[in-house]
Amino acid sequence: MKNNFQAVVVDNKDSNFSVQTKQLGLEDLSAGEVVIKVHYSGVNYKDGLASTPDGKIVRSYPHIPGIDLAGIVVSSEDSRFKEGDSVIATSYEIGVSHSGGYSEYARIPADWIVPLPAGLSLKEAMIIGTAGFTAALSVQRLQDNGLKPENGPVLVTGATGGVGSFGVAMLSKLGFEVVASSGKKEAADYLISIGASNVIGREEVYNGKIKALDKQVWAGAVDPVGGESLAAIISKIVYGGSVAVSGLTGGGAVPTSVFPFILRGVNLLGIDSVYCQMEIRQKLWGRIATDLKPEELSSFIYKEVSLQQLPEELPKILEGGITGRIIVAVE
Repeated sequence: MKNNFQAVVVDNKDSNFSVQTKQLGLEDLSAGEVVIKVHYSGVNYKDGLASTPDGKIVRSYPHIPGIDLAGIVVSSEDSRFKEGDSVIATSYEIGVSHSGGYSEYARIPADWIVPLPAGLSLKEAMIIGTAGFTAALSVQRLQDNGLKPENGPVLVTGATGGVGSFGVAMLSKLGFEVVASSGKKEAADYLISIGASNVIGREEVYNGKIKALDKQVWAGAVDPVGGESLAAIISKIVYGGSVAVSGLTGGGAVPTSVFPFILRGVNLLGIDSVYCQMEIRQKLWGRIATDLKPEELSSFIYKEVSLQQLPEELPKILEGGITGRIIVAVE
């Protein structure tokens, strides 16, 4: 490997916040048993927060962000991995308190690494990334709790975001009737193209009023939004149905009641992809490479950028105008 390499570094020295590409060495990376030549990464909401001085994500400076990465092992002190292995590393402390994927090289603890499954390229793995993995985990949990296509339509909120888009595509591939909810009317054609059977506005999910029990509409839901919208969804889930919640862009407070749970047997499923157990993580990446793999993954790419272009792109993920994924070509 190179003695020096490029990485995007976030710093806040003497309250002078900066995000720029710098030359680093292996000694600048966090500890770990496996050194990876990074080929691709992606841009997630957390990465956007890391690029702002008040994002409250980065634990200490200077720091290399990037919560996702895929690449080739160049050295390993762990017998599970060897030089030349193709691998994925997402979540845990990567890009938060551990140096992340916005670097030509990354040093990662072996316990955080997943072998790249057959059926996925390194680039495809990062098109999917944490967003797609979170969607896959949501789908898996819904299926574990009895969701089947014959049960009825499934709602996906925040459908143009990363989790939402992959939720739509994965559920559709499994044969579900998917109702995609979005505040972007212009994105309807995109959502239909990735598998939505129907596209509705946010107001059809939550119109400002929440009933303890509303008309039963959806057999299940993938919800990365949370807040009052989630309370409205819970009141409209059919008997025995489930909601998989993974985010809080709509707020952290959920003003619901016990009635949907005790009178309709509704399940509220918490989805955490950060510390998901490795056994489940490997199983899900296997499904993502096979029965959950969306068709035409390239259609999910909003933009592909280099490390040098990344500092100016990172804040855009926080502005809410992106449909699809920003992919970082590191190699």
